[in-house]
Order: sequence, then structure tokens, then C-alpha cells
Amino acid sequence: MDDEEADLREQIFHNNVREQIIFLLLFILLYLFSFMLIEKFRRRDSEDYFTADEDEVKVYRISLWLCTFALAVSLGSALLLPVSIVSNEVLILYPKSYYVKWLNSSLIQGLWNHVFLFSNLSLFVFLPFAYLFSESTGFPGCRGLKGRVYETFIVLILLGIGMLGLAYVISAWLKGDRSGIDALLNLWTYLPFLYSCVSFVGVLMLLVFTPLGFVRLFGVVGGVLVKPQFLRDLNEEYYVCSFEEDTTRRRINNSLGTGASYISPEPMCPDRGDISAPLNLSTSDVKDSKIFQADGKEIPLLRLRNGALQVGLNERLQRIVTMRKEVENKRKTSSLQRNVVYPLAMLLLLALTTITVLMVLQNTLELLIGIKALPLSTRQFTLGIASLSKLGWAGATLEAFLILYLHAASLTGLCTPMRALRVLPRARRTPLTRIIALCAVLLVHSTAQPLLVKILGITNFDLLGEFGRIEWLGSFKLVLLYNAIFASTASLCLINKFTASVRRELYNRVKWIIDLFTITEDAPPSSRNSRHSTERSITEKTEIYPGNLEKSKIL
Repeated sequence: MDDEEADLREQIFHNNVREQIIFLLLFILLYLFSFMLIEKFRRRDSEDYFTADEDEVKVYRISLWLCTFALAVSLGSALLLPVSIVSNEVLILYPKSYYVKWLNSSLIQGLWNHVFLFSNLSLFVFLPFAYLFSESTGFPGCRGLKGRVYETFIVLILLGIGMLGLAYVISAWLKGDRSGIDALLNLWTYLPFLYSCVSFVGVLMLLVFTPLGFVRLFGVVGGVLVKPQFLRDLNEEYYVCSFEEDTTRRRINNSLGTGASYISPEPMCPDRGDISAPLNLSTSDVKDSKIFQADGKEIPLLRLRNGALQVGLNERLQRIVTMRKEVENKRKTSSLQRNVVYPLAMLLLLALTTITVLMVLQNTLELLIGIKALPLSTRQFTLGIASLSKLGWAGATLEAFLILYLHAASLTGLCTPMRALRVLPRARRTPLTRIIALCAVLLVHSTAQPLLVKILGITNFDLLGEFGRIEWLGSFKLVLLYNAIFASTASLCLINKFTASVRRELYNRVKWIIDLFTITEDAPPSSRNSRHSTERSITEKTEIYPGNLEKSKIL
């Protein structure tokens, strides 16, 4: 018996060591990837930190390491469900394989617990400490690195007391039975409650940005891949850019030679400034093409004089050359990529979005009927017993792809308001405070992703660890309302995406017909010449009517 107990203890010890080694290796890989990602975007000039001050460099590095840790945790949280689903199917396919014995339920359960713990630490401790540490100056009489550490810890403790007090008030307001002194002193119970509130905010954020990301992904893929010839004539765009480049160069030479305030050839639309408008509003920045300002008034580019005119023309020439090179590179793409890859990519996006909406509708009906239970689950899960999908490994693989697709769509939708607010990270130009804020947003986004997938019924895999103990997941009305809103908004976004051009063109046509009859009825029937002049003016309007400009966008 002693030998058997010793062997059992030895086996438990070896299993624990193996799991910790696997956790460490996974974290190192995620940390290295996160570090490379942050290194690509962080600012590297003297404006972000003073390289001559050694303490400032140490503070900057420590804050950067904490941001990298939080980003690694967010990546691990985003990969929790796909890795768990794939691991379950691998154990079912190869139950007796020696190479997958290390992949067991204890390992996956420990991975979920570690991610939950590190998510709480990163969100409530590490990221606030990184921000406060980077902004601290030290107490009077205690400067240097030690003074900044003291100041950061004191401010962080005060902030923690304020957050725990707020959590106590919210908990007492929601539950109504936690107003005693014992509940106030039991501080450890408020950390999961705070995380539950943050996860609820993250799920609401995903409800807004995921349907928006479904639509935005079509535009992103269309911008990366080259469209077929019948959708986009690259030869025409190349010739337009070439002619525009030659004209701009000729105007620059003419301005340098004469120094006159006018340019030959004269612009077609002198009131608008001709080439002061961008070539393509979808690719060029409108602000860069805006015209110079003097005394608060906009001046068209072609009405400037001497040096200002030459500077404006040179900036315009640089944008045209960049656009011409981009179009020239796209012209070199193979016909296979343009005629096969682009349609397949669009069909794949449409199929994934349609399948997601149908699965959400099915989950809503099953919740209404009572076939499916709420995503709140605390039971022990054992890997490798049964497949999670009725289609076997193929259905499980589809679920994993759908989870990654939802993650990509929500990130794409999140970029839209961030671009409007001008807080998107830029390569080698992102300051440390913005990196900390972006890491916090990504952490909230990634930790709410498993909750979103489980609420929508994309997979049957139970939420393990503390993720399955979030209380608001047991509210039937909340989960049902979330599914209904998500399905309706996603469907409306898709319908609006594929019918917007047609509806806009129909509106323009109906408006044109109304204008036609209005002008015809108002014209005095004095002579036939006036009638012909009216018809001629209407014909000219149809030639420049904005509705005709939309014909190329219908496809």
C-alpha cells in the first residue's frame, strides 16, 4: 500500500509539473508575440520618455512589460474556446495515442482558471499600476524611482478602496441583502463581482460592434484583395493617375517658370479649385486634400500664389504618385486571384455570417421552447468523452472557425469608432498612455468573447472555471433579449449592406422623375422653343446628376 500511495503521489506530482511547464511555454509564446506587436506600434522618439534619465527609462520599461503581460492574457482569453474545442475533438479521434496524453481535462481546466486569475490581476492591478506609475513624479522629499513607487502604490490603494466601495453599493442595490458590516468586510467576494460587471460591459460592447464588424469585414477584404475586371477597371484608374501626374508636373514647372497666379490649362471648375479635391475619397484623406486656409476662409489650390501654390502642388503630386504606384502594383496581380480568390472570399464571409445568424435564431427558439439551458454552468467537464457537435469533428471545426470569425468581426467593428476618435494605434507613433488604454480595451473585449459565444449558442462547450459562475448569465430575460437583438441587428446590417446602392439609385430615379414633371408643369406654354430649352436643361441635369455617378457602385 505504501508503494502504491508513493506511486500515486509521484504521478500527481509529475502531472502537476508537466501542466505548469505547458502553461509557462504557452505564456512565453503569447508574451513574445505581444511584445513584438507592441514594439511595432510604440513610439521610439524622445517625446515619449527621456533617454538621458535612467529612472524614466526604468519606469517606461516596467509599464511596457505590464502592458505586454495584459495583452498576452487577452490573446490567451481569445483562444480559450477554440483550443478547448479542438482539444476535445483530438482526444476523441486519438483516445489511446501516446502523443496526446498530456492533453487532458485538468490541463484545460487549469488554463481557464489561470486566464481568469490573470485577467482580474491585469484589469484591476497591473494596467492601473502601469498608468499611475508612468504618470507619477514622487512625493516631495522622496524623489527618484522609490518615491514614484510609493506614490503609485498609495494612489492605487485609494483607487482600490473607491472601487470596492462602489462595488459594495452596487451589490447592495442589486441584491438588497448585503448591507451588513460582515458583507462590507468580506472584500474578496467583490473582485468576481467587479469582473462580472466589467464582463457585462464587454458583452454589451460586443453586441454593438460585432454586427457592425460583419459589414465592415466586406470592405476590409475588398480593400485588401483586388476586385475582378468587371467590378473595378484598374487600367482606367492607372491612366487617370498617370494623366493627373503629368498635368500636375506641367503645372509645377509652369508655376516655377512664370510665378503667375494662374495655371495653364485653366481649371474646369474654378469655384471648387479643380485639383484641390481628392482623387478618391475612399482612399485619400479629405483633410490632406483640403485646401489652404487664410483668415479662416478656404482658398482653392489653384488660386494660391507663388510658394504656397508650389507647396500645394507638390503635396498633390506626392499623393498622385503614391496612388499610381498602388494601382500599378494591383494591376500585376494574376487573373486567378482577381477572378477566383475575391469571389470565394466574399462568399466565405457571407456564408459565415449567415450561419452565425441562423445559429443565433436557433438558439433563441430553443431558449423559448425550453430545450436549451442557460449558459450558467458549474458542473465538472471531462474532455474526450463525446463530441460537442452533431456533425462530429467537422461541426466542431466549424464552431472554432465561427468563434474566431466573431472575434475578428468584433475587432473590425471596434476599429470604426476608434478611427473616428483618432485613437487607433499607428506604427512607431503610439504613446505609452494610449498603449495602456488600448490594452485595457482589448482585455475587456477578449475576456467577454467566451461569454458572447456561449450566450449566442455558437458552441455547446461549457464555460469552465470562474467564467461559468458569473451570475447574470442565469437571467433568462437578459439572455433571450440579447439573442434577439443580436440576430435582428446582424440581419439588418447585412440587408442594408447589400441593398444600400440599389435603394439609393431608386431614390435618385424617383426624385429625378418628380423634378422632371415639376419643371414641365411650371414651364409656361408660350412657345415650343421654351419647351425645347426646358427639355435640354433637363437632359443636361441628367448628365451631371449625382445618381448617374452611383452606377459604378451598384456592382
